[in-house]
Amino acid sequence: MNRVKSIAASLTLLHSSLASRVIATRSLQLTRNQVTHFSPCYYYSPPPLFTLPHHFPFLQKLFFSSKPNSIVELLLTNDWSQQLEAELEKFSPSLTHETVVYVLKRLDKNPEKASNFFNWVSEKEWFRPSSSAYSLIVRILANKETMKQFWITLRVMEEKGFYLDEETYYTIFVGFKRAKMNSNAVALTHFYDRMLQDNTMQSVVTKVVGIIKKSEWGNEVMNELAELKIQLTDNFVIRVLKELRVCPLKSYEFFCWVGKQSGYEHNTVTYNAIARVLAREESVEEFWRILDEMKSVGHELDIDTYIKISRQLQKNRMMEDAVKLYELMMDSSYKPSTQDCSILLKSISASNAPNLDLVFRVAKKYESTGHTLSKAIYHGIHRSLTSVGKFDEAENIVKTMRNAGFEPDNITYSQVVFGLCKLRRFEEACKVLEEMESVGCIPDIKTWTILIQGHCIANEVDQALLCFAKMFEKGCDADADLLDVLLDGFLNQKRIDGAYKLLVEVSSKCRISPWQATYKKLIEKLLGIRKFEEALDLLCLMKKHNYPPFHEPFMSYISKFGTVEDAAEFLKALSVKSYPAEAVYFKIFESLFQEGRLSEAKDLLYKCPHHIRNHQKISELFG
Repeated sequence: MNRVKSIAASLTLLHSSLASRVIATRSLQLTRNQVTHFSPCYYYSPPPLFTLPHHFPFLQKLFFSSKPNSIVELLLTNDWSQQLEAELEKFSPSLTHETVVYVLKRLDKNPEKASNFFNWVSEKEWFRPSSSAYSLIVRILANKETMKQFWITLRVMEEKGFYLDEETYYTIFVGFKRAKMNSNAVALTHFYDRMLQDNTMQSVVTKVVGIIKKSEWGNEVMNELAELKIQLTDNFVIRVLKELRVCPLKSYEFFCWVGKQSGYEHNTVTYNAIARVLAREESVEEFWRILDEMKSVGHELDIDTYIKISRQLQKNRMMEDAVKLYELMMDSSYKPSTQDCSILLKSISASNAPNLDLVFRVAKKYESTGHTLSKAIYHGIHRSLTSVGKFDEAENIVKTMRNAGFEPDNITYSQVVFGLCKLRRFEEACKVLEEMESVGCIPDIKTWTILIQGHCIANEVDQALLCFAKMFEKGCDADADLLDVLLDGFLNQKRIDGAYKLLVEVSSKCRISPWQATYKKLIEKLLGIRKFEEALDLLCLMKKHNYPPFHEPFMSYISKFGTVEDAAEFLKALSVKSYPAEAVYFKIFESLFQEGRLSEAKDLLYKCPHHIRNHQKISELFG
């Protein structure tokens, strides 16, 4: 490591500056084609620093709060009282399902107020609660401060015939476990299991789903469904749609069939439910058809549905559809938040070749509603430009961002470093870090990690080590993420011994606890080249860092290549205050038997403690 540091110290300053590459600001009188690709950044600087171009008059419109936002503001700025209830009554004609969901979503950081509002509106004759609204409120109330309200709401939900769906149950359960609310997690599981057993509707749902899944949709399926004489309710339809979510096209056929049944009419709740199911590649045409149909009958996506669908589209890399949906929602009464806009921009920039047209469409739509761009949104635009190597345009975005009052920070510079590394322009990337220091913005661990990872991806691991050493010289400490990045660089070059030495040295000298996944992959690689002792050392380090023992690769190695002494050392390494579990011994013996190494198995058995030799399953294994 000292040698690495000395080499790193000898690096000379690079001769060019990133700032010198910034071209002069383009004239605003660009052609329409040029505007499409680069110029939107010039429209984002808010007045009075910048004058909006005359051919985008919609950007100059004032933005007035819609009724949903007015309700949220009213609730956030007042304590609950009779006077507040009287004010809320004035909004009663507009308190639709979509509005209630929107208000609850905006109150998710104020669970007490969300609970008061939901309880109040649920008692009104003009409002009909739904399973989706109940699912949202119980998610909001599932924290330590409002556990009493959570359990009361959950029981009321059950009494009114609504059920806790699997997704909501799992989300809350995981939240309880993370918050170490284990007794509540156990109680929730009991509630959920009992609810499934006691719910008579479930058997009918199961029958319907079975009929639909087993055959192609047609007259035969529709006749079988008709013979069941189902009592159609919103709750029932939603449950069937959720059960059919893995068959979106069949869900769509069922939804259409239900809508044609006498005495039943789809509403905003069932429309939102089918939209969630259809938002995937194989059914995207049906998804947009449903949204058009919703609009024609006066329904809208609720904000909770939008967020779930948008995340799903982004996860499936359906970015064109995600942007189209964002634009649709920004034109509605239930506009996505600034955070939703930032997340969408980040998703677009995450692809190998971000679509800049989509980036500018999102930013333009956000600003057209009267918002000024936040720093996060400027960063979202900047990230995509640097990712595709448009550094001059990215620099102009930074200038516009400065004019708006936002100074560049580690995120801004890190995005430039990432883009340069992506193009393997490493000298310029290193120069960016020097420029950061010169303006008082000290590179943090994330910036260094991006630079080092860029070198590793390009198989320049030795250069990555030089950067690593320089990082220490600058007083920046490593973390588990960076260690994992470096080890991946070594492993990609099949330098497994080097990866092992690096992990041992860095974790001990820098007092870093490597990720469990880092240990696992390195142990597997070491055993793959017969480095048993080194792998065993890492197993002991895992124990010191309180990770559970990683048995599997050792079992396979010992059964094929290991000696009796290797097996004994492995079992000893697993021991803490007592012997390993009997199941571990049994697996080792079983694997030795499977490899035909009966004599080694017997020799190992003689070295085992008395209670293992007399264990019933092990005795039976040896006959």
